[in-house]
Amino acid sequence: MAGDIRQVARHAQDFRWEFFPLVIALTLVNYSLRFFKFHYYLGQIGVRGLPLRESARLFIAGFPLAVTPGKVGEALKGVWISQAGGVTVARGIAVVVAERISDGLAVLLLSTLGVIAYPRYWPAFAVILALLLGVVIVSQIRPLAHALLDLGERLPGLRRLAHPLREFYEGSFALFRPSATLIAVGLGTISWFWEGVGLYLVLLGLGTPAGWQTLSTAVFVLAFSTIMGAASTLPGGLGAAEASIAGMLALLLSMASGAAAAATLLIRFATLWLGVSLGLVVWAFSRHLLALQSAPSGE
Repeated sequence: MAGDIRQVARHAQDFRWEFFPLVIALTLVNYSLRFFKFHYYLGQIGVRGLPLRESARLFIAGFPLAVTPGKVGEALKGVWISQAGGVTVARGIAVVVAERISDGLAVLLLSTLGVIAYPRYWPAFAVILALLLGVVIVSQIRPLAHALLDLGERLPGLRRLAHPLREFYEGSFALFRPSATLIAVGLGTISWFWEGVGLYLVLLGLGTPAGWQTLSTAVFVLAFSTIMGAASTLPGGLGAAEASIAGMLALLLSMASGAAAAATLLIRFATLWLGVSLGLVVWAFSRHLLALQSAPSGE
């Protein structure tokens, strides 16, 4: 174990750190494009006139919620959307769910060529794709969705949630319309591609030969590990995403375990932990969010 740690430390020490600012910049491109998707989604559920600054505050403040168990803490983001935008909490939560599903479809799209090249990943790819598309399709078949809601209302445990569930559905129906889904998945595909390029730069910094094969593998590894992390329901995908990245780099690029682990730590710091840090900064200057209060006027 100590030897493994020394190997990872040695590779990190030999990393060409001039690449790292570019990795951070590409992560910020990812965040920026995903923010525009978030702001677009707010308009789809009826939020009007919300300043970009306030919308960005809500978006960035949601990053630390991703490291809660099963990401259930992200429901708090739905409360913030409700307070800032004057919509129901259920519709705000629909935005959070739609963000996750559209991101999932985007990284699956980026993974397609990799899955074709490496069929061992096909079963997981197919199951997750079927689940995500199933949610989108069911949301657009109103008679079926209303029948399921009517059935839920007859169940004792769900009866008191009837109104919130219908509000959640109405928000989901708007967010998963074909045009909205195409825009969201398109933005997501572009944004997650650039994060894959960030992993490519990390690999170059560790001495991996440049080339289209390394680039395409990096994009595939980053995208597919994002899926595995989300599917694990672990906080922030911790453990599952890291194991997936390191394992796939070792398998597909024949990297030494120490180098693969170093690449994993570097890309996760530049992606997950950068976002969490930015979110915590927003929390420090937006105490009203944690107190579940509306923003003070003029803030």
